Amino acid sequence: VQLQASGGGLVQPGDSLRLSCTASERSASVEVMGWFRQAPGKDREFVAARTWEDGWIYVADSVRGRFTISRDYAKNTVFLQMNNLKPDDTALYYCAGRPVGPDSISAATYTSWGRGTQVTVSS
Repeated sequence: VQLQASGGGLVQPGDSLRLSCTASERSASVEVMGWFRQAPGKDREFVAARTWEDGWIYVADSVRGRFTISRDYAKNTVFLQMNNLKPDDTALYYCAGRPVGPDSISAATYTSWGRGTQVTVSS
């Protein structure tokens, strides 16, 4: 399964962005779709994840209340809506997919990865 992420850009603090991740197919191997981010010099960090069905959604404490994850089932696309962006949100954002299973906030458990899309928050 190929994942294509898009929607990054340069924005000012307080602005919003919506990232998109389109899967070439929807299968059991990507039943869970997640977003991760990696800032320079830092480890890859979990942001949010959900199943294609409405059974499970989880958003990291660090962004909860500002970021939401949703999906367009018909378009095989998962979105990350990011509001009230802060400079600390600056990172390369990746979407990823994995089968259903434990530990879905761990990047090591994801088997399909898209190329990152850069988000830069700066005044």
